[in-house]
Amino acid sequence: MLQLIDEGDLRPTAPRIAEQAGVSLRSVFQHFSDLEALFAAAAARELERLSALVGPLPVEARLEVRLDAFATQRARVLEAITPVRRASLLQEPSSPQLRSSRARLLALARATVAEVFGAELDRRPRVDRIDLLDALDAASSWQTWEALRAHQGLSPTRARRVMRRMLSALLEERN
Repeated sequence: MLQLIDEGDLRPTAPRIAEQAGVSLRSVFQHFSDLEALFAAAAARELERLSALVGPLPVEARLEVRLDAFATQRARVLEAITPVRRASLLQEPSSPQLRSSRARLLALARATVAEVFGAELDRRPRVDRIDLLDALDAASSWQTWEALRAHQGLSPTRARRVMRRMLSALLEERN
């Protein structure tokens, strides 16, 4: 299923999944009781794939170093997740499993933002801290990445630079 999605088939059917896997259609449904079970397995596998793309970020380093490391890693993850995210958008309205998987990934992404930019967030008053975290989270989200890549037509390198610039501007200390 994930291979078909990566190849551009955003709504792979069970027969196409079976053909791609080299198994019978019946075998697909022997392994997965329904589509939700298949989505759960695909989400787990996608998380494994994404885990290979991330590593510890330098949370104690200077802001410029953290910005570079964060933007580089986030761009790599967002670029990799794009085909699956596009496919998920088509199925999420009718899939509690996909909505749950999305919520877990969003929470993980937000927690990473809060950790990497914790020093800057901690210096802000509570209300401003929450607003800033929301803004940083949005600036480094897949939706923003999709806008930069698909709607503005930026290359991955340019999109990463623009994301970093947005994050940097948001983090500038106010007088």
